[in-house]
Amino acid sequence: MNKSLLAVSAACALVLAALIACAPPQKANTGGQTSSGVKVSEATSAADFGGMDALVEAAKKDGGLNVIALPPDWANYGAIIKAFSDKYGIKVNSAQPDAASQDEINAANQQKGKSTAPDVFDLGQSVALANTSIFAPYKVATYDKIPEAYKDPNGAWVNDYGGYMSIGFDSAKVPPVTNVNDLLKPEYSGKVALNGDPTQAGAAFSGVLMVALSQGGSADDIAPGVEFFRKLKAAGNFLPVDPTPATIESGQTPVVIDWNYLNAAVTKKLPTWQLVVPPDNAVAGYYYQAINKDAPHPAAARLWQEFLYSDEGQNLFAAGGVRPVRADNMMADGTMAKAVADTLPIIDGPVTVPSPDQTKAASKYLADNWAKAIG
Repeated sequence: MNKSLLAVSAACALVLAALIACAPPQKANTGGQTSSGVKVSEATSAADFGGMDALVEAAKKDGGLNVIALPPDWANYGAIIKAFSDKYGIKVNSAQPDAASQDEINAANQQKGKSTAPDVFDLGQSVALANTSIFAPYKVATYDKIPEAYKDPNGAWVNDYGGYMSIGFDSAKVPPVTNVNDLLKPEYSGKVALNGDPTQAGAAFSGVLMVALSQGGSADDIAPGVEFFRKLKAAGNFLPVDPTPATIESGQTPVVIDWNYLNAAVTKKLPTWQLVVPPDNAVAGYYYQAINKDAPHPAAARLWQEFLYSDEGQNLFAAGGVRPVRADNMMADGTMAKAVADTLPIIDGPVTVPSPDQTKAASKYLADNWAKAIG
């Protein structure tokens, strides 16, 4: 036993407060009813609380909100969390900011019934569609303004923001990347990183799909993408490191396959960082927002959703370089800030967005073949 453990043990033996501090996380309190008689954890709209003001009051009583896998520099989540907390006076507990989508589900399952479990999810398509059984249906006030293709009919999940898959590179360290096949060249030896494991992370999944398209594959056939990464590893060019702003700035990951908005964000700190969205192999994708049906702060979780899909929340997403799901109707009715609307990415030419069925099939192929290809 080391000194820190001994110190903690001694403190726990001395006073009751320390004993409480050393106890396991408290159990989640998901009970209670709204003023309309609906159980808070089963409320499907603000109306179930008696209106938005009543929802805000209930959320404040929850005493906090647990989010997970939301890096502050991803989709402007740092500013979004601050704005929500400042507006409602609710502390946001952000766990594992660099975690993958599957890690969010794992945390929900492992911490089920505890006060530390995640209240809400922000997931890639493949992981989201495989775990809808743990989502709590909820329709935000702006639900009807969200296109049908981007939401579950019952409100179990709703797309929140999207972007295009891209290749980012440090022009001071590697030659310009013009297409996917460039990455097999000797100049990129030990330099090409993919953001995550495609069997667990939405960004990585879309990265493999983009590569598959460049190799003659399709949303129905992701195998050429897996084969390309096998070749990339065999050539010594694949770098098995999850890229972060820190690894990019340090030069550890000079080439990164990731969402355009994440690669674009790097340019603010690293002027030599550039990115390309392969015009002939453009892949777009939306992330999925959902409430944990066992959320320890069920009212706060629902208020968080209301904030994200409000005009304020959608504008904050757009300020992060992503395309918020309500972008089209907000631009039409003038509620999107012009400064951010002008920065939304536009891609000329065909764009591939995999359907839920295509995603499920591709996910199964990756589960069966990715590890064999990469090791």
